[in-house]
Amino acid sequence: MKTCSALPHSLCFCFRRILFVALVGWLAACGGAAQKRSLNVFAAASLTESFNAMEAPFERAHPEIDVQFNFAGSNQLRTQIEQGAPAGVFASASAKDMQGLVAGQQVDAAQVQPFARNRLIVIFPKDNPGNLQTLADLARPGLKLIVADANVPVGGYTFAMLDAMSANPTYGADFRVRVERNIVSRELNVKQVAAKIRLGEGDVGVVYASDVTADLAPLVGTLAVPNEFNQIAVYPIAPTRNAANAADAALFVDYVLSSDGQAALMKAGFIGKP
Repeated sequence: MKTCSALPHSLCFCFRRILFVALVGWLAACGGAAQKRSLNVFAAASLTESFNAMEAPFERAHPEIDVQFNFAGSNQLRTQIEQGAPAGVFASASAKDMQGLVAGQQVDAAQVQPFARNRLIVIFPKDNPGNLQTLADLARPGLKLIVADANVPVGGYTFAMLDAMSANPTYGADFRVRVERNIVSRELNVKQVAAKIRLGEGDVGVVYASDVTADLAPLVGTLAVPNEFNQIAVYPIAPTRNAANAADAALFVDYVLSSDGQAALMKAGFIGKP
């Protein structure tokens, strides 16, 4: 193989130029990767599918930003942020947990915006081992009910639903008490409720409508919760005061509120922002 010095001068020059351009391109690519800024988004577990769907288009629009998601129950995320976890954005399934951070001055109240709504639905394994036919069956003795803990937003909404049903003569004033006797597990987030029903570890569970994903839908049956008993969850979002880059956090919030972000949420089963 000839060395550059053995080639004609013009070819040698071109060869060196190609190497130089390739080297500059490689260095630029490496430098670009090194300069990517991480944005930590702490989001309610029920947002897993919709926010994951937003990641690629957001990063294409902002290639300098690398989004890192932390999904869990909103109350858990709030506690993590209160203890100093480096969140850039907080997306909650309840106003309560967002307001807790506002009160603790981790979030500026003026930057809190509602971005989505959700509603409850009752799910059960496809083979329906508990023979669930109507919502009244939730109180039938021996039924194995899985719910989220009351401190988790979907758990709080579940018990508010039971209170509303107890105020209706059709179900009776003791309906919530009778239903609670059937609870066999109180989970830390809504995805754990859905997972246990998927695995057949319970006869029935209460989740958000958005949790009946394309993967889960063939494996479960559902019972709708009438509007008079259902609880509409309003989801707020905001940058945190200790965001590593406030501008990056604001860009992500803007994307969630944009038509593209809203389309991803509605495709995932959310109702959309108020």
